[in-house]
Amino acid sequence: MIALRIPLTDRTVRPSTRVIDTGAALALVLLLAACTPQSSPTAPATTAGTPAAAGNPNGPASGSTSGSTTATATPSGSSTTRPALTVTVSTVRRESWPRKLDANGSVAAWQEASVGAEVGGLRLTDVLVNVGDRVRRGQPLARLAQATVEAEVAQQRAALAEAEAAFAEAKANAARARQLERTGAISTQQIAQAVTAEQTARARVDASRARMRAEQVRLSQTRVLAPDDGVISQRTATVGAVTQPGQELFRLIRQGRLEWRAEVTADELATIRAGQPVTVLAAGGTTVEGKVRMIAPTVDAATRQALVYVDLAAADGLRAGMFARGEFTLGSADATTVPAAAVMRREGFDIVYLLDGDRARAVKVETGRRHEDRVEIVRGLEADAKVIDSGVPFLADGDRVRVGTPTEAAATR
Repeated sequence: MIALRIPLTDRTVRPSTRVIDTGAALALVLLLAACTPQSSPTAPATTAGTPAAAGNPNGPASGSTSGSTTATATPSGSSTTRPALTVTVSTVRRESWPRKLDANGSVAAWQEASVGAEVGGLRLTDVLVNVGDRVRRGQPLARLAQATVEAEVAQQRAALAEAEAAFAEAKANAARARQLERTGAISTQQIAQAVTAEQTARARVDASRARMRAEQVRLSQTRVLAPDDGVISQRTATVGAVTQPGQELFRLIRQGRLEWRAEVTADELATIRAGQPVTVLAAGGTTVEGKVRMIAPTVDAATRQALVYVDLAAADGLRAGMFARGEFTLGSADATTVPAAAVMRREGFDIVYLLDGDRARAVKVETGRRHEDRVEIVRGLEADAKVIDSGVPFLADGDRVRVGTPTEAAATR
């Protein structure tokens, strides 16, 4: 070590003190050069595929660095081939399939009758049925208080008896007047008065009889009767309530008949005809057969859909107001079909693998109807194509395959 002493405390430095000895400076330079680390020269890295690497059959020497080892490694799978997958193959078939149209809709009552009170101001004394009860035409559903009406009937009966008695008297007087007319004992005016009195009395009898019948009808209306066979769907009648004319007491599904009101678009409407068979699937898995009764004459301007009314057979699982799906049977049509297992959906496309020699070739197709375990191919396949129908999820385009039995195909997966 060489110490240099440079005085700093004295602001006035003499020129002789600022000169550093030449030998000391040279020694300082040599010392710094000795302390600086030096890297040894290295040879260029040998990479895979170079002549140097190819000429060494024993691989890299033991003294090779880790970087050269990485450069000569072969990526996994680049020099290996995937084994052939054993699959089964089937031929595209041309079949006659039923044409069906799917639709949604609601189950509703075929016709719903409103049953109400025809007389007002009377108290409900009995309610004889409840919601869900099946009733017959003419069966009593409720009773109203009859005391007031019965009293009015009795009053009219007495008035009728009085009118009949007055008519009998007037009739006898008119008969005597006609007999005396030939003798000239009474005037023509008296005879006319007797005949008029007879006619007036007869009219009063007829009026009394009419009022009597009206009161009898009113008395019969104190019993609320079922207008038709059916099922009670709603009840608002309450014992003790005073009814008003026209007040609804019950709602009745006539004959217990239900219908399905399917919603279809204007384009689909042209394929539907009255009388076509329909299969309806309601909530809970209930399947009911039906038939198209009528098609609505108009299309809804807001939804652009029309209603199709389908008569349904009686079924225990159906209830008015249910949502249901259905299928209209439109006939039959030819279809190009493949097994459902041969169709795979990937990246938003339906794909079928064709057997091309010993390779699987992926083809995009457009599917249509489904029937049992087969799928209709609308576009993308030829009629005699051979499709792979097993192990499809494990295949990629261009994979090697080997055709085998179903047992062999299952064992390789």
